[in-house]
Amino acid sequence: MTNHIGVVEDDDNIQNIVSAYLKKEGFEITAMESAEKAWELWETQPPDLWILDIMLPGMDGYEFCKKIRQESDVPIIIISAKDDEVDKILGLELGGDDYLTKPFSPRELIARVKRVLKRSRPLAQDDHSPQDKIKAGELLIHESDRRIFWHGEEEDITTKEFDMLLLLAKNVNRAFSREELLIKIWGEDYFGSDRAVDDLVKRLRKKLTDIPLETVWGYGYRLRNEEE
Repeated sequence: MTNHIGVVEDDDNIQNIVSAYLKKEGFEITAMESAEKAWELWETQPPDLWILDIMLPGMDGYEFCKKIRQESDVPIIIISAKDDEVDKILGLELGGDDYLTKPFSPRELIARVKRVLKRSRPLAQDDHSPQDKIKAGELLIHESDRRIFWHGEEEDITTKEFDMLLLLAKNVNRAFSREELLIKIWGEDYFGSDRAVDDLVKRLRKKLTDIPLETVWGYGYRLRNEEE
């Protein structure tokens, strides 16, 4: 299956070069020069990955990234002329999966696209044999088709929300540090703070009311199940 990539870049030269290299690698490309047009694409034909410039006319890349993250964990690679560490951290904490500073090698961008797409596929949980259904209290997970049920009602969740719940449900009552969760859910090459873990937990607690997803103060989180 061909991956669809949205390229949001207002510099025609960069847009054309990036698009040409991606097409050569077999990707389906939709290129646009503004975040507003990108949002229209998201609502009609959402890409499997975004390549997003920060400095855009109208809505900037940061704001677009925030809007996408309110709805989806679709991978986002940020490209920007801003190379300050604070800009990279801001972009990643707003939901970017990777950050590439201009000027960059198109081949490096291709390598990062492939890596991020591979990393965004469903996680293989180490040291556990596959199970179709995992139950922890009122939480029921259908692993094979990636569905979540809370108190018997199916919930609409994102990829990373599912990955965290699956990991915790397979290890009920075990405390995971924030660093462990970052590595297992975002990957070893994730560059950003552990605030991403806290934000993910907040979203899960909001969606799954009263879920026993406990904070282990100064360390991390665990899913409590008194039946185990």
